[in-house]
Amino acid sequence: MTIRLYDTSARQIRDFTPLTAGCVSIYLCGATVQAAPHIGHIRSGLNFDVMRRWFVYRGYDVTFIRNVTDIDDKIITKSGHQGRPWWSIGYENERAFNDGYTALGCLPPTYEPRATGHVTEMVEMMRGLIERGHAYESGGNVYFDVRSFPGYLALSNQELDNLRQPSGDGETGKRDERDFAMWKTARPGEPSWETPWGRGRPGWHLECSAMAHKYLGPAFDIHGGGLDLIFPHHENEIAQAKAYGDEFAKYWVHNAWVTMSGEKMSKSLGNSVLVSEMVKHWRPIVLRYYLGTPHYRSMIEYSEESLREAESAFARIEGFYQRVIEKAGGPVEPAAEVPPAFAEAMDDDLGVPQALAVVHTTVRQGNSALAADDKDAAIARLSEVRAMLGVLGLDPLDPHWAGETDRGEDLHGAVDTLVRLVLEQRESARSRKDWATADAIRDQLQQSGLVVEDGPSGPRWTLGPR
Repeated sequence: MTIRLYDTSARQIRDFTPLTAGCVSIYLCGATVQAAPHIGHIRSGLNFDVMRRWFVYRGYDVTFIRNVTDIDDKIITKSGHQGRPWWSIGYENERAFNDGYTALGCLPPTYEPRATGHVTEMVEMMRGLIERGHAYESGGNVYFDVRSFPGYLALSNQELDNLRQPSGDGETGKRDERDFAMWKTARPGEPSWETPWGRGRPGWHLECSAMAHKYLGPAFDIHGGGLDLIFPHHENEIAQAKAYGDEFAKYWVHNAWVTMSGEKMSKSLGNSVLVSEMVKHWRPIVLRYYLGTPHYRSMIEYSEESLREAESAFARIEGFYQRVIEKAGGPVEPAAEVPPAFAEAMDDDLGVPQALAVVHTTVRQGNSALAADDKDAAIARLSEVRAMLGVLGLDPLDPHWAGETDRGEDLHGAVDTLVRLVLEQRESARSRKDWATADAIRDQLQQSGLVVEDGPSGPRWTLGPR
């Protein structure tokens, strides 16, 4: 058994060999909390949640760090526009992100450090870089000298001569325009911290280098994030950390975006779909299925039609669950191991689409067993499906999703009573061989979003796809 991952730095799929046998250390660039999350933000958390779950299934002890960037230019700008403290905006949106992660079934990180809680570590790193000749102070700003680090731009595969470094306001006094800010001098009214170079605040890139070192040490296994972070963020993290003396990340794993009309989903483009709104209209487990089952390196083009297809596909799985449990007369426990074909797909760069194909094949086999009245085979197939969906965080019987079933239980009971009255009328029509009336009743129920299935024990209804 060897897990293989696409390593951005190597530009190929590599066998995964942990630095410490039996352990995996992962650092994921988390939320910049200037606004509430859209589904593009949460996709990254979902993809790495699946990675983490698979490592755990394979027997690894996983340390998973997901940071919070709670101070940056955008948060400060929004604070000025809204007349609110910067920390109030940050905390409000940090909670919104955590609500989104939780709603979609992401396991909590081992540690979730905030940038503002690690200024001491940042100052330490800057001091070391200045002493080693890789950074310099200028007018209260501290810059990284990109020419001092020969490996700069290896991750993004760019040429230094062609580089255009993004710069923020107040970044003056650079020796070279390609140098990037590690620390920004304080401006009137802005949040600031005391340092040997005067009061100021951290640059975005420094935050992650310092926090990764703090929680995972000078070397760790996997650094993750979205494709848009490769440059400048991850490139600059590498420069700082390695120039400081860290080995830093052994593997670099990047997830693709959620797009709308071919563009990356983004607040600045006004095309974001907030998680808080989405969960009002779609069941969270369906959203997880939609966002978490495409391959992590594949773009997702958002559309309601695609969401409805995901809802229908997941409804078929849930229908299989319900039929087998009714047949078994009680709960069916997950299998101890997933089927070999599922494991093979997951080991190969987290091939969730291929793994999901195994899930649906197993569901079809289970349905065939039900049709043949082979109770034992049906139960065995459901046991396998539960094991597979558990790895993907999609098992409907997992306690996390129990709330979805419990919500509206009273309403479900009332609807069930009404539907059964209608079904009794349908059964009466069928007993009279009035097939036209029976079919009309069934069709009217389907138009209302209810699916009626006739079985050996009589008709049963479920909610169909919208």
